[in-house]
Amino acid sequence: MPQGQIRKAISGFYYVQRENGNLIQCKGRGVFRNRGISPLVGDIVTIVEDGDNDATITEVHERKNELVRPPIANIDQALLVFSIVEPDFSLHLLDRFLTVIESVDIKPIICLTKKDIANETDLQLANAAIEYYEGIGYDVIQTYIDDPDLHDLLYPFLKGNTTVLAGQSGVGKSTLLNTLIPGLLLKTGEISEALGRGKHTTRHVELMEVAGGLVADTPGFSSLDFDHIEKEELRNYFVEMEQAAPLCKFRGCLHLKEPKCAVKAKVDTGEILNSRYDNYVQFLQEITDRKPRYPKND
Repeated sequence: MPQGQIRKAISGFYYVQRENGNLIQCKGRGVFRNRGISPLVGDIVTIVEDGDNDATITEVHERKNELVRPPIANIDQALLVFSIVEPDFSLHLLDRFLTVIESVDIKPIICLTKKDIANETDLQLANAAIEYYEGIGYDVIQTYIDDPDLHDLLYPFLKGNTTVLAGQSGVGKSTLLNTLIPGLLLKTGEISEALGRGKHTTRHVELMEVAGGLVADTPGFSSLDFDHIEKEELRNYFVEMEQAAPLCKFRGCLHLKEPKCAVKAKVDTGEILNSRYDNYVQFLQEITDRKPRYPKND
C-alpha cells in the first residue's frame, strides 16, 4: 500500500505527501477514534487511495517522539526563538522550553532575535546568557529582521532535519519563516504593550520544505507543563546538573538539601548559573505539588 508523510492538518483533513512527491487529501480511518489514535503532522502513514485526489489513512507508523500541544510527531530539533527585547528575554521561559524539549528527546537550538533594536545593557545581558548556554553545549544563533546572514546561519542546522519552531509569541517566528521562504507571507503579530506579549498568528500545523529539510510552523506551545516528567527525572534535563550528579554523595540526589551535593557546590562557585538552579527548584516544586494521576476504572 502507498505510504507518505502528513505535511498539514486542517479541519479534520490530513494532507499527505506521497512517495512520488504529490500531495493528497486524506481522512483518518474511523477505527482510529475507537483506539484513541490521532494522526499527527509529521507521521509516516499508510494510505488507501479513493481516487486521484482523495485517500484514507489506514495505519500510523511508530513515532520516535511526539508533542501534544502543538500536535506534531517525528521531530529532530526545535528552534527556540526568543527576542532580546519586545518582549524581553526570559531565562525562566527559556529553561521551561528547554526542559520540555529535552524530555521528549528533541535537540534544542536557541535563536535570539531583534538584536538590532536592543540597547547596550540588553545586549550585554543576552551575551552573558549566550556564553553560559553555549558553554553547557547548546547551539545559539543571534539574528534580526532582514538579516543578510540569516540563511547562512540557519541552513546548516536545517538541512536534512525536521525542525519545529517554538518560543514566546511576538518574538519573530513568522518573520523568520518569511525570510527563509520568500513569498510565504505568513501574517506576523504585533506586540500588545499592555500584556507584553504577541498575538498568535499561526492557526494550524504545517511542515514546509526549507534548505533541504522540513520546518514546522505551529500555533505555538500552548502547554509547557511537566505532567509527563517525574521529579526524579527532571535533573536529567538540565545538562550541566546531569554531568555533575555522579559527583554527589547520594546517587538519588535531588540537589536540594542533601549533604555533599556537587550541583549545589557548583552553584556556589558560579559554575552553574543561579537562575538555572532556581528554575530547576521551581520546576521540581511544580512536579511535587501536582495532583497524583489515578488509573481510570475499567
